[in-house]
Amino acid sequence: MVKLVQSRDENRLRWYKDELLQMAAELADRLLPAFNTSSGIPYSRINLKYGMLDFLRQQHDTCTACGGTMILEFAALSRLTGKPIYEEKARIAMDFLWAQRHRGSDLMGTVLNVHSGDWIRRDAGIGAGIDSYYEYCLKAYILLGDEGYLYRFNKHYDAIMRYVNKGPLFIDVHMHKPTIAARTYMDSLLAFWPGIQVLKGDLKAAIEFHETLYQVIKRHKFLPEAFTHDLQVHWAQHPIRPEFIESTYLLYRATKDEHYLHVAKNILDSMNKFLRVECGFAAVGDIRSMNHEDRMDSFVLSETLKYLYMIFTHPSDLKIDLDNYVLTTEAHFIPLSIADTDNSEKLPRRLIIDPDEIIDDENAIMNRKFRSACPATVISEKYDNLPAYAEELRSTVQNVVSELTKNSESISSCPTMPKRLSAWSFSATNVEHIKQLKKMGIQMQFQVDGHVHLTHSPDSVCFDCFKIPEHCLSQEK
Repeated sequence: MVKLVQSRDENRLRWYKDELLQMAAELADRLLPAFNTSSGIPYSRINLKYGMLDFLRQQHDTCTACGGTMILEFAALSRLTGKPIYEEKARIAMDFLWAQRHRGSDLMGTVLNVHSGDWIRRDAGIGAGIDSYYEYCLKAYILLGDEGYLYRFNKHYDAIMRYVNKGPLFIDVHMHKPTIAARTYMDSLLAFWPGIQVLKGDLKAAIEFHETLYQVIKRHKFLPEAFTHDLQVHWAQHPIRPEFIESTYLLYRATKDEHYLHVAKNILDSMNKFLRVECGFAAVGDIRSMNHEDRMDSFVLSETLKYLYMIFTHPSDLKIDLDNYVLTTEAHFIPLSIADTDNSEKLPRRLIIDPDEIIDDENAIMNRKFRSACPATVISEKYDNLPAYAEELRSTVQNVVSELTKNSESISSCPTMPKRLSAWSFSATNVEHIKQLKKMGIQMQFQVDGHVHLTHSPDSVCFDCFKIPEHCLSQEK
């Protein structure tokens, strides 16, 4: 970035002598001991002053994203410093993770042992614990031009769309038994996926899943930390994560559809209305009550607000062409030109091609002044009215979501069932417990030795006490 500024004005930042680059290299050197594992996947934690202390070496488990989200930063550092060790370490970790995929499903788990590579958690999805691994498989290809990473991403992408994608939802499955769901909720980190689909070139799927997420937001004002398959709140926290805004930005860049400007504006309005405090924006402990927490994570500034700024700012007002850069998972800019070698084409690379820049003539494509880093640019099909097509897709998603949530919207009319009485919590002196036993047809008698004798009589069961309205049956767990 400094060289870019200096190329435009040689008098700017003349005092700078690579101090930040030297500090980055020093930090990376302090991280390198964490990679001394049997697999090459780094330990999850290291002390930057004392290195790998004994108690840190005992922590053998790490998440897939933790081991697979370094290739962009470490490759850039190697190219800038001339020290290949950083990129080599990151590549070894990526290679080992790829080797640990389930060969039948091409899916990945979320937690594994850094020495043996054995999977600790075999849940396969696109959310917490694995999200940025998939992101970096694709972005490593975009930045470095290594088609091996594109091959890996495409294999994973096909598996995700086959097994994890269920209509408008993405439901975690078991990597070794991908037809079996692993959990009943989705976490908010998967909101990055529509943006990845844009970079992949699967624009239709990106529009559809983004709309599903937006419907969740419209119901709850913000995207809850986790939500159920009928779009109800599962974990009610909201730390102002950036993933949904990131996807909104990429969809707007790819489509120029003003719908995404309105989506971003609604998010910003909600932030100002519910989250704005004297010193910034406060995370929310429960979006149902909007109670503030005394915290604002660093990603609010480095990502959430940055993506909002890029959405609303006209390209002519920016100092750089955003399509000449790939953004890391923390929204740091890395120029696409960093991968250029003496043998590479001396052509500018762009992250997203505008719809009106796509050329139908295949011969003309070879002569255009730029090439795209997108691996799936549609050449043969040119959308004449992309916003109208996108609106049609969103309307279909809205109808599907309406059907998904139809039963949950009537939950308020369902009676609240009493908490089931468990054996360990039962007390013979608790009047409410005794009443519950009687409703179940259970009579209680005290013995001389102090024991309690329970007798069940089916004829005395109060069936009406446990009757559930038909429309509420789907709410029972």
